Formats: sequence, C-alpha cells, structure tokens
Amino acid sequence: MMTPKTSEKPIVLVALGGHAFMQRGEKGTIQEHERNARAICQRLMILVERGFNIIIAHGNGPQVGNLLLMNELSDKSVPLMPLDVLVAYTEGSLGYILQQAMLNQLRQRGIKRYVVTVVSQVLVDPEDPAFQSPTKPVGPFLSEEEARNRQKTLGWNIMEDAGRGWRRSVPSPKPIKIVQRHMIRDAAREGHIVIACGGGGIPIIKNKDGDYEGVEAVIDKDLTSSILANQTGAEIFIILTEVPQIYRDFRGPNQAPLGAVTSEQLRKLLDEGQFPAGSMGPKVEAVCNFVDSGGKRAIVTNPETLEAALLGSGGTHVIGACWGLGS
Repeated sequence: MMTPKTSEKPIVLVALGGHAFMQRGEKGTIQEHERNARAICQRLMILVERGFNIIIAHGNGPQVGNLLLMNELSDKSVPLMPLDVLVAYTEGSLGYILQQAMLNQLRQRGIKRYVVTVVSQVLVDPEDPAFQSPTKPVGPFLSEEEARNRQKTLGWNIMEDAGRGWRRSVPSPKPIKIVQRHMIRDAAREGHIVIACGGGGIPIIKNKDGDYEGVEAVIDKDLTSSILANQTGAEIFIILTEVPQIYRDFRGPNQAPLGAVTSEQLRKLLDEGQFPAGSMGPKVEAVCNFVDSGGKRAIVTNPETLEAALLGSGGTHVIGACWGLGS
C-alpha cells in the first residue's frame, strides 16, 4: 500500500484552551508558559504520529489581560496600544513559545516537520450587534471608582464582573472570514504544523474605503477556530478543554456524559440552557457550526483523553444533524 502524499492526508484543527500556557493558580511566568507548552505538545504528538496535517489555534485571555495592565501602569511617556495590537502581540509571543515546544518534541523523535506561526486577521461585520453592546470583560479588576474614572477619561465601557470587581468591557463580534485562510491551508497541506488565530485572531473590519482596519474587540477563540477549520477543509475539529467530555447537567445531581451526539441534539441542549455562555456554550456552538457547515467530525475532550478520543473510546463526538448516528 502506498503512503499517501502529504497533500492528501486529512487536516485536523485542534483548538487549545488556556491550560496550554497557564494552569490555575499560576502567575504566568515564562517558565510556566514553557513548561505548559511542552506538556501540551507532548500530548499533540499523537496527531503527528498518526500522520495528520495539523493546524493549532489557542487562547490568549490571561496574556492580553496582563498586557492591558502593563499598558495602564506604564509611564505616560510610553504610548498606549489598542486592543487589536495587543492581540497581535500575544499571537506572536505565544505562537513562538508553542512553536518552539513543538519543534523540540519533533526533534526528540527524529521527525522532520516545520512549525510556523501565522499572525492572523479575522474579518468581522462593523454592523455586528456586539459593537452596540460590549459585554466581554477584559483586563484587570478595578474598584468602581477607578473603573468610572477610566470610563470618563478613556471612554471605556465598564461592567461589574460576577461580584469580583469592575472591568473594562469590549465587543465580541462573530468571526466571518480568516484573511490568511488559504496560506494556512496550503502550509498545512505541505505537512507543516501551523499555529494560527491565536486568541481568536486580530479583529478587523473593512472601512468605507474598502481598506482593512483593526477594531478594539475580542473574538471567541472557539468560534474562530470553527470557521478556520471549515475554511481550510479540515476533516476533524478538536477542542481541548479542562473536562474529558461535554456533560448534561454539569456538576448537578443528574450529571451525565455525552459520548456520540448529533449537532441537532446538542443545539437542543444548548437552547435549554445546559451550556453557559462563559464556559461550554461557545465550544458547543463552535462544534455544531463546524459539522453543520460540512465538517466530518468534531471532538471535545481534554488533553489526557485525546488519544482515547481519537480511537473512539473517549471524549464527546459530534456529527452533523443530517448524518444521524449509526448503531
């Protein structure tokens, strides 16, 4: 049997949660980032060993928050940078950390594949309702007095965040298109491991002159990853999170794991309020969007269960509503 050409091997897109760089309770030092990146890349080697063409997306919430804090605490002689630029900073820095960890894992196994990070621009609609209702909290927690002062002096939208303090709130528009999608796809088809759309990608719009222009917003990482998976022709879309499966009645008296499920069944549970907007909700929406837009299969699991999930004995597996589930 002939070994398939690299361009014929299926693309798998894996979206990493915050655990890829920072564990709960950590300060976010470079040593912690490198250690966590090394651990997640060891888990991702199963995808390399199975011969997939690989695209990796990741979150950036804590890192952007730290940059916002540095912005606010810096000497006034240092110019403040807008949020879209800070997202670009973290795409580059976190991509570098992950890229280096992956290259080291490949070298240790004698595998000759390159790893590349793409600073990715993601088109959003300037008429998206999110711009009229900024609800995504970013940056450090503040007292109400501090927050209102920044609202007055910097023009911020502010919100009280779950009783923990006041924060800046920004829009979170829906992603439409990844500008670099063809380049990401072609690099992956050549066998290179591509890191793209970090933190949901840099949000941009087309202005009245037709030029691209950055906007101060954040895009949900899972929703962007879903669109990137479809637009690059990925066959499998994997979201790695903190739990091994999606659960009905999570942490409730009737908690039950979901194994194989259709997008129709999953959307019904989403409509019933089973998956909160701040945690599993966007992940459920993302995997449903992927399979309903032509993707073959989506998996939600944690890094520890990834290998079992690829064998069909772990994780939550999602297929499109039109396919149904076989016996």
